[in-house]
Amino acid sequence: MFRRIAASRLSPEDIGLQLLENSLATTLGLAVLIAVLAPLSGAHFNPVVSIADWWISRRSSQPGFAARDIAPYAAAQVLGAIVGALLANTMFDIPAAISATERATPATFLAEIVATAGLVLIIFSLVRSGNSRIIPAAVGAYIGAAYWFTSSTSFANPAVTVGRIFTDTFAGIAPASALPFLAAQLLGGVIGVLLVSYLYPAPAPVLEVAITKAPTQVAK
Repeated sequence: MFRRIAASRLSPEDIGLQLLENSLATTLGLAVLIAVLAPLSGAHFNPVVSIADWWISRRSSQPGFAARDIAPYAAAQVLGAIVGALLANTMFDIPAAISATERATPATFLAEIVATAGLVLIIFSLVRSGNSRIIPAAVGAYIGAAYWFTSSTSFANPAVTVGRIFTDTFAGIAPASALPFLAAQLLGGVIGVLLVSYLYPAPAPVLEVAITKAPTQVAK
């Protein structure tokens, strides 16, 4: 949120430059946040990823996300996104307002499915292949790149979508447009889980000790 408002202030006449500024800030900032917060909470910033973590691990002996934690985490994720939007408004001296930016189109609906499915696939393919340590860099790079290869600029996160309702800026999304985005993200999450299950089946018991040494790290 901060990066989008800052970019619109720095380059008000050049949307392409704004997108470049946003993607670079996201790539670096998200990687740092995941690396710092993963040991504390798994760096769960995204309700779809939290649900996917629970579902993927429920039939595996690998440590995963407990069902009882989904609702509290989702509430914290959404609240954090809203507070972040309001804080960004205050930092840049922008009046608090509900966004009027309409974004929902068939193209952005498809883009959010692709973006969210890709995010889930990247995170849990790395977990199941024993490469959890590179998740911060991989997720940051993916989301930064997805700014460019999706027409929606890759929200890929229901909490972020709700948070952006509370800023009537370049970053905002109108409430009516948020609902299709949320539906697309949930659908993308399901597709991502199916891809992970197909491409990276649950590891055999002999591999579990090596793979489960690092806790699940998820983000965005």
